[in-house]
Amino acid sequence: MSKIALVVEFTLRDGVRDEFLEVIRGHAAGTKADEEGCLQFDVLIPEEGENKVMLVEMYKDDAALDIHIASPRLQATRAAYGDMIEGRTITKTRVDGS
Repeated sequence: MSKIALVVEFTLRDGVRDEFLEVIRGHAAGTKADEEGCLQFDVLIPEEGENKVMLVEMYKDDAALDIHIASPRLQATRAAYGDMIEGRTITKTRVDGS
């Protein structure tokens, strides 16, 4: 089984970045603390563009990602930021071990 990495890019509505970051940082911290299969969860803030935030998440395998996707925390986080975003793209990758 190979590790799974997600790259998530959010496009935010004007003027909500600080509020969004508060929500997503709490989500990242809770995920890293409570989900054994979460190996990495970083919040990236581009140097340019007030309306972009990215995440890099890594899970030990598909089962760990499935646990994350089914977690009540993820559902609550999505509900909390729902009105703050204009769009979101999620790219799921497998980590090349070579």
